[in-house]
Amino acid sequence: MNNPSQKTKSKFLGESALLLMTILWGATFVIVKESLNDISTMLFVALRFGIAGSILLLILFFKKNKVATESILPGIFLGTLLFLGFFTQTVGLKFTSATKSGFITGSLVVMVPLFQTLIEKKFPTKGAQIGTVLVFIGILFLSNGGSSINNFLGELGANFNFGDGMTLACAVFYALHVVYIDIISSKHDYWILLTTQIVTVAFFSLITSFFLAGFSVETLHISFTSYLIFGILYTAIFATLITIGIQTKFQKVVSPTKAGIIYSFEPIFAAIFAFFLLNEKITNFGLVGSTLIFLGLISSEVIDSFFEKKYGNSTG
Repeated sequence: MNNPSQKTKSKFLGESALLLMTILWGATFVIVKESLNDISTMLFVALRFGIAGSILLLILFFKKNKVATESILPGIFLGTLLFLGFFTQTVGLKFTSATKSGFITGSLVVMVPLFQTLIEKKFPTKGAQIGTVLVFIGILFLSNGGSSINNFLGELGANFNFGDGMTLACAVFYALHVVYIDIISSKHDYWILLTTQIVTVAFFSLITSFFLAGFSVETLHISFTSYLIFGILYTAIFATLITIGIQTKFQKVVSPTKAGIIYSFEPIFAAIFAFFLLNEKITNFGLVGSTLIFLGLISSEVIDSFFEKKYGNSTG
């Protein structure tokens, strides 16, 4: 049953699918940045997830499969973690710089193996540990915006504010989502998990958009421009429906720590899209950071492959 070659193919397919998902995520930075000129933030998130959720509800209706009710609560739990990640990141960005936000959010690559060990009692492989360190250093280079590393770390430590705290909470929620996807997705109905996750985020985002408007944190507004419609449709279909569908289906064959390393490619793809579409320059620090992240992924694969051949299957 557990054919080694079949397991390797399954793992390769899973990692490739997660990398594709990360490319789709990377494009959203440019698209969302331009779209938010015409709509308030949480309302955009609500529409994005609302459209994706509506498509899934239609699919479920036409599939006419029996609803696996035992999968609804786990899906709501995953959706709540996902929403809290979006919400804390959005609020955090209002009080901190994009540079610091990128770095702090990227720290989830370190949190994932920690939570994997604490929650799943699974210690990451040697390759994953080394890859995580390289990726984290890469994120440090990629996020500092071209200033010296010492200055960036000094700014990070000396001026840690409310926005940084919210962004750190965002990294925790995203890391927990990655780990619990690994635990939950193999035990429950795929379509119900996917649908309830997305509908949960849409519901909480809509409620939050009115809540923030009521407390004058964010003005509720929308202007239906052609670019906004494109932005909502792209993020709803490609960056929500397809990406979360890929994550829910394929992450179970990839360890959470390895998945975290793959997700760290998101800022690289974001920088590439920004370079070609917005003419934003990639700094030398950014190139070094991107190289280190790439080396982190490659080294984790090579080292794990070496230990698997020498000592048998790794623990993940």
